Amino acid sequence: MKISGARVVVECLIEQGVHTVFGYPGGTILNIYDELYLCSDRIRHILTAHEQGAAHAADGFARSTGSVGVVMATSGPGATNLVTGIATAYMDSVPLVAITCNVGTPLLGKDSFQEVDIAGITMPITKHNYIVRDPKKLAATIREAFLIAKSGRPGPVLIDIPKDVTAAVIDYAPAEPTAATKESVAAQKASLRRIVKTAEPTDDDIRAAADLINAAERPLIYCGGGVIISSAEKELLDMAHKAQIPVCVTLMGKSAFPTADPLCTGMVGMHGTKASNLAVGKCDLLIAVGARFSDRVTSDAKRFAKNSKVLHIDIDPAEIDKNVKTSASVIGNIKETLARLVGMVEKKDAGKWHDQIAEWKQLVPPSWMSAKNMHPRVICEYVHEKLGDDAIITTEVGQHQMWVAQFYPFAKPRTFITSGGLGTMGFGTGAAIGAQVANPGAYVVHFAGDGSFRMNCNELATINHYNLPVIIIVLNNGTLGMVRQWQNLFYGQRYSQTTLDFGPDFVKLAEAYAIRGYRAKDESEFKAAFDDAIRERRSALIECRIDLDEMVLPMVPGGKPVDDPIMEV
Repeated sequence: MKISGARVVVECLIEQGVHTVFGYPGGTILNIYDELYLCSDRIRHILTAHEQGAAHAADGFARSTGSVGVVMATSGPGATNLVTGIATAYMDSVPLVAITCNVGTPLLGKDSFQEVDIAGITMPITKHNYIVRDPKKLAATIREAFLIAKSGRPGPVLIDIPKDVTAAVIDYAPAEPTAATKESVAAQKASLRRIVKTAEPTDDDIRAAADLINAAERPLIYCGGGVIISSAEKELLDMAHKAQIPVCVTLMGKSAFPTADPLCTGMVGMHGTKASNLAVGKCDLLIAVGARFSDRVTSDAKRFAKNSKVLHIDIDPAEIDKNVKTSASVIGNIKETLARLVGMVEKKDAGKWHDQIAEWKQLVPPSWMSAKNMHPRVICEYVHEKLGDDAIITTEVGQHQMWVAQFYPFAKPRTFITSGGLGTMGFGTGAAIGAQVANPGAYVVHFAGDGSFRMNCNELATINHYNLPVIIIVLNNGTLGMVRQWQNLFYGQRYSQTTLDFGPDFVKLAEAYAIRGYRAKDESEFKAAFDDAIRERRSALIECRIDLDEMVLPMVPGGKPVDDPIMEV
């Protein structure tokens, strides 16, 4: 059948199973938005307050479901406003398709009004991107973009479409979505950056890995976000329990392994537990699963796990030996690899290694036991006590993010959504919107710092307009807390541009958007406000005043060995 290019875009999205897109209209993308209007009974559009919020919402949608998130924007500033969101998704391997429209093909490259080379701008932060100049290639391009976004190591793909291509009338034939099988991935352009041809590991590869594990006396699993991406939580749990291997987790891997499991040693790295960081230094085999040895984990990479062998299991061969030299590696789908590995590892009982780790688990900063008013630990634990393991928790970036990672007892995958690799302040409110839209029956609680929340508080308009029952907890210490912490410890208490002793009044701001606002000065007021918010099952903002100089501890100073953290100040 013959339809417009704009209609092809919408039909291809529906064909790919997309039922929700996020975005913001403008002149060059109007043809597509007109078709979205005509197809509103088949596909839903969420209008955010800003394109960056739309990108983060599509990201939160994808992280909470595992499906591809979709965001749309017009040319020029509309497209460039997506860049931070695309980079955030790229760093955390989130499947995302960004659709932008540009000026007409004859106007490309002529500095036309609101023209920008968005493909060139985003080339370093996408798995692949396209400029569709030929209307006949539009459908095939969209289909390929979805396959690339979700295959191998997932990531964002951008499609830029000139306005005349969306207006052209072309032949369209429906097609079934292509599954991201090994065969279909191999059939794609092998030269595309970060598209992984995931050859299945051989039995010899798996046996060699199993032999390393079976021979180890003090093994430690280092669990990253790749475990969640590949839905390998059960396989990891089975292997850890069978071989009695302790598990430390990265920020991105927080919800991959239950916090309350006796084998869990907690987060590893700069703000990780003493137990995790000491275990890294004392283990004789570090089994890295879906992790990339980020500098926030390793600190000084040359001294990280220097006394142990390293076995690295990952889908992306580019990560092997990139930051830390490995003794052995297995490249392939993590879920399939672990499923095969479980059958080859030997069943073991807990021993002296576990006794040692149990002792290390008692080494916590004195501030964790602090009786100070409104300690973040109390807030996190109360939210979990009231909502259980199924609530979805989102964060901004900063001290509050680390407190949530330290104190919230995550037990199920895809319940913790945060910006890890890029560390994007302003990410969380949009992500909470996407998570709530994707999971309308779930409780979504968003933790924010006052500094981060200023960057995206315009999205309160989106939360109210779509009646999203997101509960926002603003931990307000009147400062850029993480930066002030560094200034306290390393910059002679010179608080250059980190004091936020000026508005807004967050409660009044929430009320301006017709969202219920609460101000909690102590723990009892917080608990009452939170109880009220979950009882009403509507959007709410709770401002919690916390101590100006409350610190995130433990803390490993940059470049220092991870087993020598600051525990108190």
